[in-house]
Amino acid sequence: MPVPQSRGLVARSLLRENAYQAIRDAIVDGTLVPGERLNDNDLAQWLGVSRTPVREALARLEQAGLVRTKPGRYTIVSPLEIRAVRDAQSVTAAMHELAVREALPNLSAAELDAMRAANARFADALRRGDVDAAISADEDFHGVPVTACANHAIRTVLEQFTPVLRRLERLRFSSLSGRESVAQHERIIALCEAGDIEGAAAATQANWRTLVPLLDDLLPDGDEAASSN
Repeated sequence: MPVPQSRGLVARSLLRENAYQAIRDAIVDGTLVPGERLNDNDLAQWLGVSRTPVREALARLEQAGLVRTKPGRYTIVSPLEIRAVRDAQSVTAAMHELAVREALPNLSAAELDAMRAANARFADALRRGDVDAAISADEDFHGVPVTACANHAIRTVLEQFTPVLRRLERLRFSSLSGRESVAQHERIIALCEAGDIEGAAAATQANWRTLVPLLDDLLPDGDEAASSN
């Protein structure tokens, strides 16, 4: 077949994706704090790219609720807002529940072992107070059924909304409350191993709903009202 005339498509897409991931991760891990102004030139210099992939990354991050832009004036890191986090939690919990429902009938022993190993790493990270390792292990645990279900739409939705929750989970996993998730993960594994689709789906939904008390503690209703002005 003739060689396409367009050039540099792969390189541009990689730059755009790398810029998106780097800025997203800096927001999630708190390097870029809520309310901080984001300058295209500063970000481009930091990442070693042109301003174009940075602008494209910021547009995606705005759709994900991680940045807020007023055209021609400023772009800032979005504050943690109760409504946005609640919306992201509802969608994320539903997607993980659906992933378990679709994956469980064909979930292999090796995949269950991978979930156990991820949960063991998760528990160890919490004991050591390593928040980054805890979040990574938690992603690995829930990522098993997401990968096993082979539903691209689920993965796409999760990639958009999970980072909003990870900002809050950093606070949760730095406290004792995060350790409850270890037992919840164990229950999910046991129900999956037993082939209990309804039970495993409900347990997964409940696990993602455990952020509600943290939302109420850290983001009182007054903050929601203030953020909407």
